[in-house]
Amino acid sequence: MTRVLDFGRVEAASGRAESMVIFLHGYGADGADLLGLAEPLAPHLPDTVFVAPNAPERSVMNPMGFQWFPIPWIDGSSEEEAASGMARAAEDLNAFLDRMMVDEDMLPEQVALVGFSQGTMMSLHVAPRREDAVAGVVGFSGRLVNPEALAEEVLSRPPILLLHGDRDDVVPPQSLPEAAEALEGAGFTEVYAHIMQGTAHGIAPDGLSVALAFLRQVLGQERRGPADASEGDAEGMDDL
Repeated sequence: MTRVLDFGRVEAASGRAESMVIFLHGYGADGADLLGLAEPLAPHLPDTVFVAPNAPERSVMNPMGFQWFPIPWIDGSSEEEAASGMARAAEDLNAFLDRMMVDEDMLPEQVALVGFSQGTMMSLHVAPRREDAVAGVVGFSGRLVNPEALAEEVLSRPPILLLHGDRDDVVPPQSLPEAAEALEGAGFTEVYAHIMQGTAHGIAPDGLSVALAFLRQVLGQERRGPADASEGDAEGMDDL
């Protein structure tokens, strides 16, 4: 039985929701941690509703936060516990995505996932294994778990944008090219990357700007909002 995920939401600024961004938070955080990104993004994505669920388990290391699955090098869990936890969380997330698409009357191509850290791990694991491709995946400061299994298990290949700080001491920056290589090896043709210079384990303004350009493109909302993003946004996405 899948676990029901609590979530927060921010309505579409235009009052007319034609697309949806789902934020997936990192280990020990909660949905509200990323839902705040809706404030700078919404003016440029006026027809988008923003949703951010809490992961299904209370964090072992931070009881005030949540985790998608255990992480051995952080909480001392076993590799087996981590693998089974991720598999169960993937079922929970798939059920949540299905539910949100029905409730919001959205097709998969109207939905984008934006993950941070462990949320990126979940996004990169779940999205390619869904039969119908979502509009796109943005992954900040994460990695692709079990890259060797992807080629045999992939069912859809949505556009993917990977972003990482070059000073990340939590998830090594090398995780980005490793994920990109595995994705391309599994047949993904739209894989983009952006390195956030001087950034540790976080989301820098330049990375958010590049993510916004990507989201506008994949969600079909090319028009500018009242506060235009920089003209160099799209140029920040380097095709790998």
